[in-house]
Amino acid sequence: MPDQPAAAAESSRLRLNLSILSIVKFNFATYLTIGLPLAVLPGFVHDGLGYSAFWAGVVISLQYLATLISRPHAGRYADSWGPKKVVVLGLVGSLISGLCILLSALLAGQTILSLALLCLGRILLGVGQSFCGTGTSLWGVAKVGSLHIGRVISWNGIVTYGAMAIGAPLGVMIFRHGGLLLLSAVIIAISLLAIVLALPRAAVKGSKAKPLPFRAVLGKVYGFGLLLAMGSAGFGVIATFITLFYREKGWDGAAFALTLFSAAFVGARLLFPNAINKQGGLRVASLCFAIEAAGLFMVAASFDPWMAKLGAFLTGAGFSLVFPAIGVVAVKVVPQQNQGSALATYTAFMDLSLGITGPIAGFIMSYAGVSLVYLLAALLVCFALFCTLRMLKHQPDDAADEVHRSSS
Repeated sequence: MPDQPAAAAESSRLRLNLSILSIVKFNFATYLTIGLPLAVLPGFVHDGLGYSAFWAGVVISLQYLATLISRPHAGRYADSWGPKKVVVLGLVGSLISGLCILLSALLAGQTILSLALLCLGRILLGVGQSFCGTGTSLWGVAKVGSLHIGRVISWNGIVTYGAMAIGAPLGVMIFRHGGLLLLSAVIIAISLLAIVLALPRAAVKGSKAKPLPFRAVLGKVYGFGLLLAMGSAGFGVIATFITLFYREKGWDGAAFALTLFSAAFVGARLLFPNAINKQGGLRVASLCFAIEAAGLFMVAASFDPWMAKLGAFLTGAGFSLVFPAIGVVAVKVVPQQNQGSALATYTAFMDLSLGITGPIAGFIMSYAGVSLVYLLAALLVCFALFCTLRMLKHQPDDAADEVHRSSS
């Protein structure tokens, strides 16, 4: 008998997770179509079409630029049209990007047209990414309730990184067996299947209330976005420069360090799904920033590979809950009809941070070495921790307060 309440609670958590997964699976599909061509397209542009490495970089970067620019629009449309429509539009973007890759492969002899088609496909994929990512978060929240917004955002992140981790090596394998034609066909098939599964699902109505203008939403969430941007810098320098760091030190095992980072990132989200609800977003973010900074300091000071690996592990574990923890607070500072715009605007700070971290860190590294990059990133995360603690002191943490009210 005493086990019955625990069993009922476990069953309730399982149903909740399954409800969330039934929505965020569409974001998994989108990110799978992003991951599949990621390791293949640069080689196709450089070796297949004969363009320089610069143009190979442009093709890849166009997607991220399109995502950054379209984020606020994705949020606004999700608020007014409802998240299901935005998710389906995002999946259509992924579908058309696959068609563009197919046409580019067929027209590889006409190099300018082939490159233009690839660029168009990458732009549409970037728009699809922002629409589907924002839409699935809001659709999931509408399905399970605003109390579980942190869990929805966490699961969305898990499927995002899971799809990217699976997609890149799978894309290389598919390319080796059937070239770009087979790869594009797989992307098209995944997108079509996701659209077919999404269309019959019950829609969530958009808000009839007049939304706040973008400038007003930005004014309310930019402080939270800056915290996210500072935390994302730590993620960026691990993902981008850990290989160069190992090379500079003369060590082997950079790939395993990245694996540890990713495993810690996903593991923390799986192990602590209720931390944000129980402790509040800002409290969790404070602890996460402290752990992330400790990991970056350890990488910067490492004199042995095990220190760098442990540092990467701590950085991944610390950064894991930063996005959902601060995001929970960010979306609650605007009216409900603007939560999509708030989430999308908040997320754009991460896009921007990852976009500028690489060039800035690369410039610093070329003059002062890669270790300084990790030291500066650690100091930046420490500043984010300081700002979060000040914010926590002057602002009630609504996530935890809501849980206390609901349980009393």
